[in-house]
Amino acid sequence: MRATTKKPVTLGARKLVRAEAIPWLNGQPDDSIHAVVTDPPYGVKEYEPGELALRGTGRGVWRLPPVIDEQPRSPLPRFTALSPRERDAIATFFRAWSAALLRPLRPGAHVFVAGNAFLAQLVFGAIVEGGLEFRGEVIRLVGTLRGGDRPKNAEKKFPHVTTLPRGCYEPWGIFRKPLPKGLTIGACLHQWQTGALRDQRDGSEFRDVIPSERTPKRERIIADHPSLKPQSFLRRLVWAALPLGEGAVVDTFMGSGSTLAAASAMGLASVGVERNEEYFALAKKAVPKLAELDLDAP
Repeated sequence: MRATTKKPVTLGARKLVRAEAIPWLNGQPDDSIHAVVTDPPYGVKEYEPGELALRGTGRGVWRLPPVIDEQPRSPLPRFTALSPRERDAIATFFRAWSAALLRPLRPGAHVFVAGNAFLAQLVFGAIVEGGLEFRGEVIRLVGTLRGGDRPKNAEKKFPHVTTLPRGCYEPWGIFRKPLPKGLTIGACLHQWQTGALRDQRDGSEFRDVIPSERTPKRERIIADHPSLKPQSFLRRLVWAALPLGEGAVVDTFMGSGSTLAAASAMGLASVGVERNEEYFALAKKAVPKLAELDLDAP
């Protein structure tokens, strides 16, 4: 269900807004956003309402992976089913989203965008075309369970071949709003509190390869969203995204609110924007519970 902007919901230092991402961005003041950490759940075909309705049936873009080691697997999007026209639509969306971000982002503000190995080139390229600088990737090392597919209707005839390698990582694009000509990083940090990435809480450098886990069951029980990322990973990103710990982390595709929960757990302010009524309602309940999780506890 598409959303019209409604009165935000405030939960402490967290603000939840039910709205479309691009119109919301168009309404924000100039140079007001310090950082963005987001896992885009729409603009890509599998999260459109019609495809979500087919999730779990094995039809449409979503597929039902085979059972592995007697463990059933959750439905996964079949990105290879996208037509050239649909791929063009994805590129157009992310190009427009990037362009909409440019004005409200502070100079030097960083943007972290979740991707996948099959579509990262298309999506990240479109974001650069929209005006953001590409600054590299964070590689989340995790068994994604994507790929490894046998040839459809020919699995028995060709049992030892696969159409894509089994996924073992998830790429997150790192982007930055360009600095005005002549503005140094030091001056940008002083004036805008942006322009760099923060070392981790233990004093170690923020690195572009992060060993990760699949989202734990206790988090999935709290927030039943098909692309929920683990708090152990998101808390690293939100901490790095605000180099001086000032400002707020924005998630323009909030989903169940896991990015806002991670920011809250790190003592940071955040703003989440979500168009889907069901996910927005879920986020209001899930964010406080996810934020309170002690990751060292079993």
